[in-house]
Amino acid sequence: MSGKTKFYIVAAEALPEIFVKVAEAKRMLQTGEAGTVGAATRKAGISRSAFYKYKDAVQPFNNMKAGRIITFYAMLKDTPGVLSDILSIFAASGANILTINQSIPTNGCAAVTVSAETSDMTISLEELIAQASAAPGMVKFEILAG
Repeated sequence: MSGKTKFYIVAAEALPEIFVKVAEAKRMLQTGEAGTVGAATRKAGISRSAFYKYKDAVQPFNNMKAGRIITFYAMLKDTPGVLSDILSIFAASGANILTINQSIPTNGCAAVTVSAETSDMTISLEELIAQASAAPGMVKFEILAG
């Protein structure tokens, strides 16, 4: 066998219970539901030694069809409230904002990138783009990636 690690995607129901519990303990640590490994393993019903044995080998699979992350680029006028108005459009659409990066304004404008998870939007992507593009203070709005 070669030295390369092989990976498989397996339904959780087909895995030994320990792997599912290790993944659950890792999730609790990541979300803050449990503050320590000891607390997470107790809640998951496994030993700390089992957790440490498998923690690096067990990773949840994030189904890319379940969510869609899109990064938007905006050029905004350097006017109070413009960014807030744009973020309100995202919030009203049901998009979940993941990151916001803004440059220091120069020549009266600031470049902003917004990454958002769009699978739960209540309006179409085209409508979001139209609303954001028409917002007061918006100079340019487009999809950068996704």
